[in-house]
Amino acid sequence: MGAREVGLPDRVVGEDLPDRVTIWEVGPRDGLQNEDSVVPVAVKLEFLDRLADAGGTILEATSFVHPKWVPQLADAEELLAGLDRRPGVEYPVLVPNERGLDRALKAGVSHIAIFASATETFANKNLNSTLDDQFGMFDPVVARAKAEGLKVRGYVSMCFGDPWEGPVPRDQVVGVGKKLLDLGCDQLSLGDTIGVATPGQVTGLISGFDRVDQLAVHFHDTYGQALSNTYAALLAGVRTVDSSAGGLGGCPYAESATGNLATEDLVWMLDGLGIAHGVDLDKLCDTSAWMAERLGRPSPSRVVRALRG
Repeated sequence: MGAREVGLPDRVVGEDLPDRVTIWEVGPRDGLQNEDSVVPVAVKLEFLDRLADAGGTILEATSFVHPKWVPQLADAEELLAGLDRRPGVEYPVLVPNERGLDRALKAGVSHIAIFASATETFANKNLNSTLDDQFGMFDPVVARAKAEGLKVRGYVSMCFGDPWEGPVPRDQVVGVGKKLLDLGCDQLSLGDTIGVATPGQVTGLISGFDRVDQLAVHFHDTYGQALSNTYAALLAGVRTVDSSAGGLGGCPYAESATGNLATEDLVWMLDGLGIAHGVDLDKLCDTSAWMAERLGRPSPSRVVRALRG
């Protein structure tokens, strides 16, 4: 049964909301990176093709993290070599350091992302660095990337809560974000890595930044707050939202984490609010149902389950 056979949400345009939102699709990278069984590169390439066919314009393709740490993405060079790069579609990749940037430049990428921490403990555990010293690692990466004409996104993890430190002070997160912007990042993605944020926190954090047009949001749905938090971010002026097709992904730092905000769930809400985004919900649901079959389990997305059974 197709999406239009069961109906789409009635469109009631909300006040103080954007006319259009950019969906930053993280399923191929963030969604698949925690899968226990290795997904064949041919399946990943078809996944990217299907997402592009569904109207995705920013598809985060892979990561140049060392294969020892993320075996699922050890095929980054092979994937990018086989990628059918569509006109009008960007395929960002995550790079952890200068070695990763070297690999990315050799593969011909035009858009990279770096991954920073808003807390001391996570910087130590994930980056083998301190909260302050991480910027010394990122500085040459961003400088070289910008000199090569690449766009650079800065992810900030643990923006709302840390499993070791608890709630994270707003000023600490804002300080990390502003330093990344000062290094030359074009955009910041504020991450609720363990899914504990609530809308008031989201509004408060966004208000600490001078330019909301440089911000994106990245929510996990551990406590069922991802859509509520996204709505709060849109009201606060954010125009770019990260999401994962089919709700793929999870967080190794919270046992109850249920993964990223599902792109289908986001699209359903945006459609109901009359906000343009360019993604075909029917094709997207088909894509996520197809991927769920290959992973051998149902899609976590509520919209996919409602429309595809």
